[in-house]
Amino acid sequence: MKRTRIIAGLAAVAVAAVGLAGCSSSGSASSDTIKIAYQKFGAFQQLDAQMKVVKKEYEKDNPGKKVELVPIQAQENDYYTKLALMNKAPATAPDVMYEDTFLIKADAQAGYLLPLDKYTAKWKDWSEFYDNAKQAGEGVDGKTYGIPMGTDTRALWYNKDIFKEVGLPVPWKPKTWDDVLAAAKTIKEKKPDVIPFNVYSGKPQGEASTMQGFEMLLYGADGSGNTLYKNKKWVTGSKQFEDSLQFIKDVYQGGLGPTPQQALDTNVGTTIAQTWLPKGQLAIDLDGSWQSGTWLKSGTAPWADWNKVMGQAPMPTQNGQDPGYNSMSGGWTLAVGKNSKDPQAAFDFISTFLNKEGSLKYDIENSQIAVRKDVAEDPSYDASNPTFKFFSGLVEHTNFRPATSDYSQVSNAIQVAMESVMTGQQTPKQAAAAYDKSVIGVVGKDHTTSG
Repeated sequence: MKRTRIIAGLAAVAVAAVGLAGCSSSGSASSDTIKIAYQKFGAFQQLDAQMKVVKKEYEKDNPGKKVELVPIQAQENDYYTKLALMNKAPATAPDVMYEDTFLIKADAQAGYLLPLDKYTAKWKDWSEFYDNAKQAGEGVDGKTYGIPMGTDTRALWYNKDIFKEVGLPVPWKPKTWDDVLAAAKTIKEKKPDVIPFNVYSGKPQGEASTMQGFEMLLYGADGSGNTLYKNKKWVTGSKQFEDSLQFIKDVYQGGLGPTPQQALDTNVGTTIAQTWLPKGQLAIDLDGSWQSGTWLKSGTAPWADWNKVMGQAPMPTQNGQDPGYNSMSGGWTLAVGKNSKDPQAAFDFISTFLNKEGSLKYDIENSQIAVRKDVAEDPSYDASNPTFKFFSGLVEHTNFRPATSDYSQVSNAIQVAMESVMTGQQTPKQAAAAYDKSVIGVVGKDHTTSG
């Protein structure tokens, strides 16, 4: 299937870069200065590099205008917190912000974001964005609050050299969760110096635990309760939720993953991308399509042989039931702050960053699935990364996080449940019951439904 058809078939891109360092808290020097807030952390440095390029381009094209870059050096959840704090006061609120799509609705309702429809109506490039990608930046009122930068999918990355050494098949095509665990057990037995399998878990990893870890399991679990949210209600009492926690227990209490101490290190994502995978210290990693961006020449840890060593396989459904695999998709946008003194200038910066050339550069260097038709169809895009075809192909059966204002609190409850199981503090049954209680406390009994 051609990428244009794959991306055009996205259902609704709901919502993918993981210390907290201080950031500038002073207001813009004048109305001629726009302030840009974004994440810069660990292996995720490409955005910062491109921001610096766009700053120069924008200032050259707009004499008298200045751009103040405010890189927030923080892991994902801490980035959200820091950005929210900046938005609480006009003096510190950014003009442009790097905004996760799953937060668009909540932040628009909180009054942090400016609707952009009057600006996109005059922007000729807006017609190049896929309609379903545009939906990722919409608020509950249907207005556009964020311009999409790219999207992603998730799957299993595996070390082909290690697999061959221990007698596992290459290419690897696991059909069930048990197949994944069996491969990890074989690696543990035959190469005890290698970490068999990583699945993100626990509060320090924030949304990476929820989305790359738990939801990659839950949405592929066998049964009718295999979602978090249906019919505008949160699912509780789900056997599939408990089964997903059991998988986490099997990995961490079974010695098939990193130690809980390693997994709960806020820097583990950077360690995986820059050290464990390149050095052959981790055999299987459940992770995102963007992972190879770290290993490109433009990345933070170039690795010339990455495509020879690393293979990719879809994450199978629990028992091999249709559609055979599960993926989760997300993405990020650039948004304008509600308190911007010069929203036109802020939007002009965004349109400079996300024109065809800027989007192409960003999507290639960050291993993103393109959301612009002209980027997806550009020959240099496909030629830039041998994994794009595989990860784009997962879009057909991908899933998306509930883009509701209370999702972040539910996500936190999932992370608590995962951590309690991985550390042995609770059984999957106990942790699932505690999760149900937490969700009811957040949303109310009337907003839940039985799985």
